[in-house]
Amino acid sequence: MTMRSKIRTCTQKDIGVLVETIRSSFKDVAKRFGLTQENSPHHPSNCTQDWIQKDMERGVTYFIIENENLVAGCVALEQANSEVCYIERLAVLPNQRHRSFGKALVTHVLSKAKLLGVHRVNIGIIAEHTELKNWYKGIGFVEGESKDFSHLPFRVTFMSYEV
Repeated sequence: MTMRSKIRTCTQKDIGVLVETIRSSFKDVAKRFGLTQENSPHHPSNCTQDWIQKDMERGVTYFIIENENLVAGCVALEQANSEVCYIERLAVLPNQRHRSFGKALVTHVLSKAKLLGVHRVNIGIIAEHTELKNWYKGIGFVEGESKDFSHLPFRVTFMSYEV
């Protein structure tokens, strides 16, 4: 992360840029794992304004990281209950990767989760996405169980971070 980057909380006005950032960031993942609108309609590569709108209405908080006033990525934090939050839709644009923006976003939402008083932050990822799994482990997440879901064409690995 550079000195010219900042993380800010999103508002309704940011929905369009969030959708574009999420869709663009997950295109390569969808291609790599053969995910399409038909076999995985809820994958972030298919994100819509309606998804983000409904998330915000139910209390999910989105954050954008900007570098030199240009959006580099985003992330969402959802408080599931008094004990647990979920990280959702961590997305860094392909041309902004490997510059620590993803780690900055995760660190930011972990600090927000701590302020909320939860004890754990969870995330679910594609089980076969080894690089991402190792990246989260490098931040301090612990790998949990992996499960198959009938509506998904991939296995999901759950990871958690104790706050």
